[in-house]
Amino acid sequence: MLDPQLDAPARDGLAQDARGQIEAAGNLKHENSWGLRKMAFEINKRTEADYRWMRFEATSDLLDSLDHNLKIADGVLRFRVFKVDPSAPVIVPPATAAAPGPRERSAHGARDDRGDSRDDSDE
Repeated sequence: MLDPQLDAPARDGLAQDARGQIEAAGNLKHENSWGLRKMAFEINKRTEADYRWMRFEATSDLLDSLDHNLKIADGVLRFRVFKVDPSAPVIVPPATAAAPGPRERSAHGARDDRGDSRDDSDE
């Protein structure tokens, strides 16, 4: 997750640096830019981030190097490295439309925060 206050070329440069490290010592399988998205919580007073996603094969040395470089890179808000099954499908970016809030109801009624099914017409 990259800082959206950086200009687009700077964010692309950060992603290119990570990609270069991966390609030099590992095998980049897939890369995707999910663009600017709202975060679940603020990080460094930012409410959104530029999401970048890479799937790759790497040695533990590459993972250590990548971890170190991303921790000290200005403009990287957060990053995570996950070990996945090589046969797992590639992730499709989630839709950018906001999901309904917990108190919003469908035409057939919905559950409130306690998990109770409520219908205002019965009250």
